[in-house]
Amino acid sequence: MSGHSKWANIKHRKGAQDAKRGKIFTKLIKEITIAARIGGGDLESNARLRLAIDKAKQANMPKDNIDRGIKKGTGDLDGVTYEEDTFEGYGPGGVAIIVEFMTDNRTRTVADVRHAFNKYGGSLGVSGSVAFMFDRKGQIIFSGDNDFDTIFEAALEAGAEDVKEEDGIIEVITDPVEFEAVRNNLEEQGLKYESAEVTMIPQNLNPVEGKQAESLMKMIDVLEDNDDVQNIYANFDISDDEMERILE
Repeated sequence: MSGHSKWANIKHRKGAQDAKRGKIFTKLIKEITIAARIGGGDLESNARLRLAIDKAKQANMPKDNIDRGIKKGTGDLDGVTYEEDTFEGYGPGGVAIIVEFMTDNRTRTVADVRHAFNKYGGSLGVSGSVAFMFDRKGQIIFSGDNDFDTIFEAALEAGAEDVKEEDGIIEVITDPVEFEAVRNNLEEQGLKYESAEVTMIPQNLNPVEGKQAESLMKMIDVLEDNDDVQNIYANFDISDDEMERILE
């Protein structure tokens, strides 16, 4: 079982809950703002901003919200100044976890994240303590209802590194540099993806079950509920039956 395929599935299911709570808009606006601040508001020259806006559109964010986020980033509108960084550490069962955050109050965010790790049996580590266990890759997810051979041929022809079908989804993996070109090529061929992002994919998996699996999912829930946390990556492997039980 591919850990990153499973993680993509969990994020997709949890994403619907986040959208209902309005959490996803808060995180997307932050990403748009900081992408515009770092690279400017010109979409042609700012790949990070293009990706952030694509994600916002996938989440059905109104155009006015997107435009305000860009203007806050470029300084055309007053806004909060965010800094971004990562936490690394271990969760229950020794699962390696990377937490990417954007915050206007680092002290608050550090305290909140440390509390979540400690409460559920995890521990924060130093920078670089788990990052070497992950590879940064482009990931494009399609529903398993699509024809695998069609996506396989189109993705590899466009420059993808790998295409696999498991856990009810079709997953296209790319080099981060080639991600946008592969995604655009698939779109041009009329192939509709569920999600597309540059992410951190674990090199190896860490099986967890029982109480450790429950604690891990609770910790991830708490972290995802934090408005300062943008992304979470982890190298766990939990069986489908166990995951269904936990998420019920």
